[in-house]
Amino acid sequence: MIGCHTGRMFQVTVAGGSYQEGLTAVVQGHPPGMLLTEQEIYGDLLLRKPGADELSSPRKEPDLPIIYSGLNAADTIEGAGNKNHTNGTPLTILIPNLDRHFVHIKQYQDTNRTPRPGHASYASFIKYGPDDDAIGAGIFSGRYTSTIVAAGYVAKKVLKKCGIEVFAYVKEIAGVRCPNIAAEQAFEYTNNYKEMRRDLDPFYQEIYVSGRITMEMRFLEKMKILAEIEQQIDDIRGKAPKLKPAKVQEKYNVHPIVNCPDIHAAQEMVDACNKIAKTGDSAGGIVEVVVTGVPTGLGEPVFDKLDGQLGKMLGIGAVKGVEVGAGFAVKDMTGIENNDQMRAENGKVVFDSNNAGGITGGLSTGQPILARLAVKPTPTIDKPQKTIDKYTLENKELAAITRRDPTIVARIWPVAENYTAMVILDNLMAHFGYQALKNK
Repeated sequence: MIGCHTGRMFQVTVAGGSYQEGLTAVVQGHPPGMLLTEQEIYGDLLLRKPGADELSSPRKEPDLPIIYSGLNAADTIEGAGNKNHTNGTPLTILIPNLDRHFVHIKQYQDTNRTPRPGHASYASFIKYGPDDDAIGAGIFSGRYTSTIVAAGYVAKKVLKKCGIEVFAYVKEIAGVRCPNIAAEQAFEYTNNYKEMRRDLDPFYQEIYVSGRITMEMRFLEKMKILAEIEQQIDDIRGKAPKLKPAKVQEKYNVHPIVNCPDIHAAQEMVDACNKIAKTGDSAGGIVEVVVTGVPTGLGEPVFDKLDGQLGKMLGIGAVKGVEVGAGFAVKDMTGIENNDQMRAENGKVVFDSNNAGGITGGLSTGQPILARLAVKPTPTIDKPQKTIDKYTLENKELAAITRRDPTIVARIWPVAENYTAMVILDNLMAHFGYQALKNK
């Protein structure tokens, strides 16, 4: 299978499937000397994982990562202090599947003859044949996006050291749209939301804060703990701190479920989505990504334009459109309305608008980079749908009985955030190299 690798300077290869032993992200190109822990990677993975709230699938995967390679196992010389630092070799992050019981596998076996409309199951069967990994949709399942979050966290950590911040949030669900919010305000809100999720996540507290798994342990020691956790998922979930929505808002100033920087709009999104979900249907929406601190001139012309590379986020499952800046709205503008006019102030270039989304000619302008992703409704729904028997081509009717999300939007924003970080870092590394040679 090709297509599971991306990047030139910062490279990522992913593998695994929804009901295989787990998933894997192999990262290359990151710098040596960076302290990296499983706890901090999980801090991002918990934002995407299922079973966290009423808008996500009831599947109870904790998505606990294991760093398998790429870190120093001990100080390279006594007292060096570089244990658990990246050493420049490929970084392998494992994400074992812990909630894949036979009852759920049987549900897929009972329905896999009839492809789910909106899923890849028919096309993948034609491509790969009877051995297609159809249990839980395999690598076509949304579970594979956990690998993007894990790898993208590494990119995001490197970018932060370079003064570049990447963040994303929910812009729209079920037709309810968040009003325009200043980037600084949205960034602060998103950080508060992440803090809230860490504080209230029972696995974050039980596994990492309490020291049940530490970076001092060897791989097999961690595997022993994960085998225990597999039998204790419900017990650990039951330890989640119980805070009423009003208390969450009072303490963190965020909505308890949706990362939308307008709390009133966030609640309207939840209400609208739940109304649709009660009918057995699902809802779509929009995710917005913002990048600040990017130097001017990042990117390449023609085939490797920066906005074109951001368009590769169509590779995220359920994403059906990517727009940069004003996006499709430019069709209704005149030239004078669309152009981002500029002027000099105190020796710096200032733009009057940002319809280009921080990118012109495929190169960054130095403004914040803005991208939005259109996310389709969850294709697995509880409504009768016309389909076929993929072996006999008989016409059939299907109603989903598997675990499903009322909407995917509220879980895709961390994927978009970290995917964007991968693209920006890949281009930043090339940019630094090019500029260093140019200035010789």
